[in-house]
Amino acid sequence: MPECNLRHQMKSINLISHLHPGLTEAGCDEAGRGPLAGPVYAAAVILPENFHHPLLNDSKKMTEKSRCILREIIEKEALYFSVKAVGAEEIDEMNILNASIEGMHRALKSLGTKPDYILVDGNRFRPLDGIPYECIVKGDGKFASIAAASVLAKTFRDEFMIKIAKEYPEYGWDRNMGYPTKEHLDAIRKFGVTPYHRKSFRPVSDFLYNPTLF
Repeated sequence: MPECNLRHQMKSINLISHLHPGLTEAGCDEAGRGPLAGPVYAAAVILPENFHHPLLNDSKKMTEKSRCILREIIEKEALYFSVKAVGAEEIDEMNILNASIEGMHRALKSLGTKPDYILVDGNRFRPLDGIPYECIVKGDGKFASIAAASVLAKTFRDEFMIKIAKEYPEYGWDRNMGYPTKEHLDAIRKFGVTPYHRKSFRPVSDFLYNPTLF
């Protein structure tokens, strides 16, 4: 992981601790739905009631340094947390929406306890083991547990992409995290696709269908 800077400037964000105080609530979120390569990661987090940290926010709105700091704090202070990945091959088989939900199911099942309630970022989910749930659009900017899950999913995924960038350095995954940047697309044209690419995603599928037109 990138080196943490604990002196990074803090900016307080007001997040709701629990939708249902008194219940064991698990927040869920995913990272990596849009990239052309790499897994989608999903996290589930159960925080203590009234958990607060001034840096905690939707991970997309946080700096890398802030995410690094928060990952360590969440792993230390969460009552339970779990992070799971769904790989490119599985994404191609079940589509990215189903893969994202599958990742959240895997994370929830690995928490170590069955939550009373599930808070899901976004607007799509499938029931799991009869546990009541609520989908919350932009929930990672509203609820602490969802924001914490977004931080873990994002940092775990970035860490994985940096790791596999050493295996395939031509694609710049340590910089673009698998997203379709010019650098990444040029590398696909020159070197082709790898086992980490999502072959059902355009333009990867276009390249596989006819490389001369890509």
